[in-house]
Amino acid sequence: MSISVSCVTHGKILEITLNRPPVNAIDLNTSTQLYNALKDFQDNPQLTVAVLTAAGERLFCAGWDLKEYAESGSELVDSGNYDLGPGGLGGLSEFWGLRKPVIAAVNGKAIGGGFEMLLAADLIIAAEHAQFILPEIRLGFLPDAGGLQRLAKRLPYNLAVELMLTGRAMDAREAQRWGLVCQVVPAAELRQCSLELAQRIAEGAPLAQQAMKEVLARTHSLSVEDAFACTRGAWQGNGSLPAYEKMLHSNDYLEGSRAFTEKRQPVYKGC
Repeated sequence: MSISVSCVTHGKILEITLNRPPVNAIDLNTSTQLYNALKDFQDNPQLTVAVLTAAGERLFCAGWDLKEYAESGSELVDSGNYDLGPGGLGGLSEFWGLRKPVIAAVNGKAIGGGFEMLLAADLIIAAEHAQFILPEIRLGFLPDAGGLQRLAKRLPYNLAVELMLTGRAMDAREAQRWGLVCQVVPAAELRQCSLELAQRIAEGAPLAQQAMKEVLARTHSLSVEDAFACTRGAWQGNGSLPAYEKMLHSNDYLEGSRAFTEKRQPVYKGC
């Protein structure tokens, strides 16, 4: 089995690099490796935030390996099913239990599944030359590994539909204008900027970060009133938001206030 994903730790940060030349296309093996890296990140209490990036400068990821996809041929058509591995495409698009923040550092074109995978990240930083493309409809299928489900929630509906119907490229600056990308930086500064952002996040309270992700995911489609009811229910211990409840009953919940009163930096222990 070839190794196409590497991981390096920087204190509380896990840097995950996709490296499958020439275009960083994702096959089942690579998708599973990405999931395993993210699962290890999720399970390691010493790690707080992950940075997902890719080797090279031209392509972040060309999406799912179309050669492997085409070779499935009639089997895929007959079954109506295709195995993307645990956690969905790239190990991230359907990793529902992932409660720790993930930053995507995009160093080139994110095409098809490469773009869909990014939509499951919490924050996206892009190099100035990065582009985001969903060409699936021109290839006879749909971006149903995250594009259809997430893009219209991250961008205005008409813009999301245009991108999917035309397959045109959205450059980094346009993505930033619409709020899809939080920072656009020179390519030479991308890695450093992403790690600096990760470090700022890593200084926060880990249980609060995990609770935030849980609450946002649970309340995204609710009205403000219903979202309040959801969080208030967790205060009463109804079990609907376990990560939020864990935070409420943790030592870390009071640590920030104590540190402020004692004029010191908080020391969060994740418990």
